[in-house]
Amino acid sequence: MFFFLIPLIIGFTFNMLSAFTAAFSRKWGNRRGSLVTVLFRDILGIPVWVIGFCLASLAPSPYLFGRASGVEIAGWCLIAAGGLIIVVAVISIRLRSLAPTIKDSLARSGLYANIRHPIHSGTILEFLGLFLVRPSATIGAACALGVIWVFVQTMFEEQDLLQRIPEYREYIDRVPRFFPRIG
Repeated sequence: MFFFLIPLIIGFTFNMLSAFTAAFSRKWGNRRGSLVTVLFRDILGIPVWVIGFCLASLAPSPYLFGRASGVEIAGWCLIAAGGLIIVVAVISIRLRSLAPTIKDSLARSGLYANIRHPIHSGTILEFLGLFLVRPSATIGAACALGVIWVFVQTMFEEQDLLQRIPEYREYIDRVPRFFPRIG
C-alpha cells in the first residue's frame, strides 16, 4: 500500500538537489553546474515523483470523504489553474526555469511581479486539486508530502537564489512567496 512513497521521496529528494545550482556551479563551472541541476530536477526528480503519484493513485485505499461532483469539479479547476500558472510562469522566465545558471537575472514581470514562486504556487494548487478529485488516503498522503516538499524546496531554492542573484534580497522583502497580497 505504501510502495508509492519510495519513488515519491526519491523524486522529491532529487528535485530538491536542483536548488543547489550555485554550489554545483562553483564546484564544476557554470555549464556543468547547470547540467547537474537539470539532471537532478528534470530527469531524476520530477519524473520519479510523478511515478510515485501514479502508484499512489493505483494503490487500494479508502476514500477519506465521499466523492461529490461539485468537489470533483473544484478539484479539476484547481488542477487546471495550477497547470496554467506553471505554464505561464515557465514561459515568462524561459531558460532560467529549464536550465538555471549563476548568470541568471531576476524575474520581475508577469506573475513574478506578484509572486516569488508561481511554479510552486501552481504545484500546490495541483496537489490540492488532485486530492479533491481522488480523496483517497494514499493520494492524501502523497499530496501532503508534496505540499511539505514544496515548502522545503522553496527554502533551499531561495538560499540558492540569494547566492546567484544579489537583487533577490530586496525582492524577498517586496514580493510574497506563494500567493499575491490582496488589497
